[in-house]
Amino acid sequence: MWEYTGFDPVALQLGPLAIRWYGLMYLIGFVGGWWLAKRRAARPWSPCTPEQVDDLLFYVALGVILGGRVGYMLFYGWSQLVDDPLSLFKVWEGGMSFHGGFVGVMIGVALFARKIGRGFWEVIDHVAPVVTIGLGAGRIGNFINGELWGSETSLPWGIKVSCELDPVLCFTQLGLPRDTLMTPPLHPTPLYEAVLEGPVLFLLLWGFSAKPRPVMAVSAVFLLGYGAFRFFVEFMRLPDAHIGYLAFGWVTMGHVLTLPMLVAGLILLVLAYRRPVTNLSAADK
Repeated sequence: MWEYTGFDPVALQLGPLAIRWYGLMYLIGFVGGWWLAKRRAARPWSPCTPEQVDDLLFYVALGVILGGRVGYMLFYGWSQLVDDPLSLFKVWEGGMSFHGGFVGVMIGVALFARKIGRGFWEVIDHVAPVVTIGLGAGRIGNFINGELWGSETSLPWGIKVSCELDPVLCFTQLGLPRDTLMTPPLHPTPLYEAVLEGPVLFLLLWGFSAKPRPVMAVSAVFLLGYGAFRFFVEFMRLPDAHIGYLAFGWVTMGHVLTLPMLVAGLILLVLAYRRPVTNLSAADK
């Protein structure tokens, strides 16, 4: 068992400029995704050129940041938003939602696809595998921030968290006595998600898109893969302290928001394979 006593949130101090770990993870996601998208765009089947990827990154980054923040405040911080509408802009206090960021990316890609005169689903299929770099990096950022912990576990890789570091986790979410110094071993759910939503989902999508697939098929597999991984981890992840379980003592907000992704993925997959293979998504095509 490992005892988590926290990380210094500042990864690098350059005079008055403090670069935080969480921001660094976003940078890794954007730069890594940009580099990989550039490589994919150099192939004949790409819906955009390597030069256009720079514009694509701008649209995606804007969608992630704006959508992620707005989504978090709507899904998880509604009461705070009602009490203080300006809290929407206080991004330095933390709070980003994947599902909000996902919607933001969809809007950004739609605007980009319209700008270059290509189909929306063509561009989304192109983007889907590279998004996983940011997903994995973001979950590592969650772990460094000491957030989104799981429930108690007897597994050997369980992590004990300092109650001084996270009193809400200890005394609100877990309901431990006030004199408790460390939590029982907990599932390191941010690391589970970092692995599943990062390298595992990347390999799944990269391998699937290595052969010609119908338009929408790659996007469908992304929705199904992410949705299945997130839905599974939610069974071990503690719900947000101010929301709790929504039903049956196990349904979380993550379950509610992820289920439509699974349904949409199934629908898109059926629709995709009712059509001929029109996009050349094979690496050597």
